[in-house]
Amino acid sequence: MMVDVVQFLRNLKNILGSHAQVYMLVLGVAVGALGGLGAVGFRMLISMLRTLSYGGDGNFLSVLDGHSWWFRLLIPAAGGAVVGPMIYFLAREAKGHGVPEVMEAVTLKSGVIRKRVVAIKSVASALSIAVGGSVGREGPIVQIASAIGSSVGQILKASPGRMRILVGCGTAAGIAATFNAPLAGVMFALEVILGEFAISTFSPIILSAVIATAVSRHFLGDVPAFSVPAYELVSAWELGLYGLLGVAAGLVAVGFTTLLYKVEDAVDSIKFPEYLKTPVMGFVLGALGLVFPYVLGVGYEGMELALEGKLVWWMLFALMAVKLFATSLTIAGGMSGGIFAPSLFIGAMLGGGFGYMAHSLLPDITAGAGAYAIVAMAAVVAGTTHGPLTAFLILFEMTGTYAIILPLMITCVIATLAARTLRTESIYTLKLVRRGLDIRAGREMNLMRSLKVKEAMCRKVDSIHPDMKLGEFYDLVIQEKHASFPVVDKEGRLVGVVGHADYAEHFRDPALWDVVVMQELASKDVVTVTPDDSLEAAADKLAKKDFATLPVVAGPDNPALVGIISHRDIISYYNRRLRKQEMQG
Repeated sequence: MMVDVVQFLRNLKNILGSHAQVYMLVLGVAVGALGGLGAVGFRMLISMLRTLSYGGDGNFLSVLDGHSWWFRLLIPAAGGAVVGPMIYFLAREAKGHGVPEVMEAVTLKSGVIRKRVVAIKSVASALSIAVGGSVGREGPIVQIASAIGSSVGQILKASPGRMRILVGCGTAAGIAATFNAPLAGVMFALEVILGEFAISTFSPIILSAVIATAVSRHFLGDVPAFSVPAYELVSAWELGLYGLLGVAAGLVAVGFTTLLYKVEDAVDSIKFPEYLKTPVMGFVLGALGLVFPYVLGVGYEGMELALEGKLVWWMLFALMAVKLFATSLTIAGGMSGGIFAPSLFIGAMLGGGFGYMAHSLLPDITAGAGAYAIVAMAAVVAGTTHGPLTAFLILFEMTGTYAIILPLMITCVIATLAARTLRTESIYTLKLVRRGLDIRAGREMNLMRSLKVKEAMCRKVDSIHPDMKLGEFYDLVIQEKHASFPVVDKEGRLVGVVGHADYAEHFRDPALWDVVVMQELASKDVVTVTPDDSLEAAADKLAKKDFATLPVVAGPDNPALVGIISHRDIISYYNRRLRKQEMQG
């Protein structure tokens, strides 16, 4: 069946010829249908695994109540024991919340995502959520659907420019299908993943989101994700309170982003096999769930209670704090899942507590706590993702009510501004910056970071041995055009470098030519690079020391000389790759 579809698309490409936009619209429909099916299948997989884990798939809190305390400790740990090795040994990019990996693929890899990510991410994330991991569905579904779009592009041998659009189609399809929110899916793909709103990009992504939503509604029904309490803007003065809520949401969003990576660093610093940390963190998560069961899983049950005003103010703030830690622990411990749903949960608790206090102090001019909870859900999402348009659109579509749109817009914008003022990176882009990738720096700078020294270096090296006499070296220098030469011992190990400043003065005294050997002149403090270093790192080292060339050694702990690289090598190779990218993109 899949082979027939691929062959049909290839034949269609030949038939359409120069009508590239029409062809991309057809591909957008195909990716939307496949992404929608992937999202539906993923949700069904979660239900199946939850039934296998806990013996039921109804209200998660009710399911938990039916088990003993030791069983509730054991299941998250057992799930972690499966998820940890699966991700570590099969597809490490499936770890965590997934969206940064999609952004990296779009920015650095021309939209190429490994095909196995679909399978590994699906099982690992579904199991993480099913056993109670404090993560959401949207990150995995975005990565799964984006990988589907990328796989379609790879099979059809699409150009890098089209590959990026197909990844965007997958992203839109994933968000649209999982939240029943086509507008938000389109906006997330354009605002967060691709960062562009070109018409050629816009059209196939819209179609993809529409088709994915239709597929999702066919299988799951057309119902809002949340039941929203009756809402009205009681007074214009209330908009000022929503502005304050936006500031609070921005602060909490920055706190969430900071805590997530602090906990990740703390867990990474523990000297213990990475894949064995996951069951340990699962056990700790289970212990948290014994006291605060609301924080386990996606958390929709707890959000419903906050929206309905059924939780007291101190419990709302307590759940917010515990959820921050539980989500950070889940992701840092090696489980797989998104941060979108946890952001919604954190926002619901923040807004519910804020609304409770506001209504207690100013009952005549404020709505109930539930209204503030729904608005803060979007605001915290906006603060963490730096995507205000996506945030208020997704809450608007998830709730199915227009009355709340004004407070949503105001609060989301203020939350985003507050978060950006305190921390320039979003929860997604910070993960990439920590890897040395700044997607705001532009395609050219990121290209320098993606290219490796081994791609540009010269493998034929004019090296000298330590016992070479100065006279022999003089004969070599006048024949070659290099100014410096690496000194290599009999085993091929780099032991030094002889530069122009080291030998120039000695050439003036021929009496030294048969006396001095090169080992005596060589600089022992040598700056080197490895084949896997980036061209940006090599260029920085050349610039800082004003070197003409750098020796390339096999590895940080292996001084075997394998090549040499110069400014000319870097610039020449970079220009060739940039021209190729521009022609294809």
